[in-house]
Amino acid sequence: MTLWTAAEAAEATGGRATTEWVANGVSIDTRTIQPGDLFVALKVARDGHDFVAQALEKGAGAALVSHVPEGLPEDAPLLIVKDVQLGLEALGRAGRDRCNARVLGVTGSVGKTSTKEMLATILETQGKTHASVASYNNHWGVPLTLARMPRDTEFAVIEIGMNHPGEISPLARQARPNVAMVTTVAAVHLEAFDSVAGIAREKAAIFDGLTEGGSAIVNADIEHADVLRTIAHDLGVKTVNFGRNGTDYTLTEVSQEADSVHATATVAERAIAFDVRSAGTHFAMNALGALAACAEMGVDLDQAIAGLGGWSPVKGRGVREQIALADGGRIELLDDSYNANPTSMEAALDVLAAAQGQRRIAFLGDMKELGAEEIAMHAAMADVSAMPRVDQVHCVGPLMKSLYDALPADKRGLWFETSAEMVTHLPELIQPGDTVLAKGSLSMALAQIVDGLHKMGQGGAFDR
Repeated sequence: MTLWTAAEAAEATGGRATTEWVANGVSIDTRTIQPGDLFVALKVARDGHDFVAQALEKGAGAALVSHVPEGLPEDAPLLIVKDVQLGLEALGRAGRDRCNARVLGVTGSVGKTSTKEMLATILETQGKTHASVASYNNHWGVPLTLARMPRDTEFAVIEIGMNHPGEISPLARQARPNVAMVTTVAAVHLEAFDSVAGIAREKAAIFDGLTEGGSAIVNADIEHADVLRTIAHDLGVKTVNFGRNGTDYTLTEVSQEADSVHATATVAERAIAFDVRSAGTHFAMNALGALAACAEMGVDLDQAIAGLGGWSPVKGRGVREQIALADGGRIELLDDSYNANPTSMEAALDVLAAAQGQRRIAFLGDMKELGAEEIAMHAAMADVSAMPRVDQVHCVGPLMKSLYDALPADKRGLWFETSAEMVTHLPELIQPGDTVLAKGSLSMALAQIVDGLHKMGQGGAFDR
């Protein structure tokens, strides 16, 4: 199906098409570009104009550029605009405007990507659904997602993130959600904010983009829920609360199995039950919020609960798996290596502590962007309620040295500056029967430890 014609894209962006062309997709990466994609020459790590020729050689239908790159033939299919970023944003707005889909926006300090995937899984059972891929939630990720949205989409889930004040509102106004959900507010990106309340105000900016009659889905259990509700009220927005006490969607009980949780809740005096295919009680709360959001999107609650059963976590975000070791025995891996902050770290340690393994081993990496109190926040992880049930903690990164020093001697494992250094010691640190958690901010590359554990299951050698 044609996504954009040259004429449509030129009208949307105010640009000039050099030839007649059609695009079946939109891409910013020549490594993953597909034949027929419109390649967007953004300036991110490098100037995308340097890769236009390569994109066209790989079969791109056209390229969105601010100038004609050197060496291209005169008949190269291009869409020339004044500014590529602004052009992508204009294309995204046009993609949203031409589509009759009901749109759900999701943000939050913790859990927004997993919740986005839950929402998409549920809505896919109800109609043609389009959603952000990976964590495409920033100033280029949101318009890219909107620009990729097929015109016959019935439901869309747009993830919206931020690192600094003022980022969410313009993205929400591009997405114009019918329903907007805030999963939680926590001490993340504190280096750019004066307080967690300031983070709450920024998260509430997602409500700025709500369409008329839209709904705000708020986690009533968080400390600054009143900030979210007040902003929603001042905007004249309907608020739906989820949480543990006296809310519209009240979580009443959660029981954890080996690799799933079973939860019960009440909705308008009706008792409901649902299962989540991942260990961790925090997933039950996110799932309850997702059910509330889908109900506000017009989905029957029973159908939403059934759809939720199809969700499972993605790589790096709570995946739980068994690894057969090459020399016999097994270990259980909790791969939560994609991101970390104090709230999600504590939740992951709770999951580890509840595991039935012979030993419970944690590999923890630095939590970034926590601001002036980052050292104290890392050291404080030694006192979380799960820590007495964790057998050994290995730490990666300069910030995690403060946790390493704060740990009791019997729990203190190894500390290294980098994951690459830690990986070489895995064979001496892991035993059959262990349950192993890997968690840290993405830049700490805890995925290397995850890969190393998989390598142990393949009988691979480790460089020393």
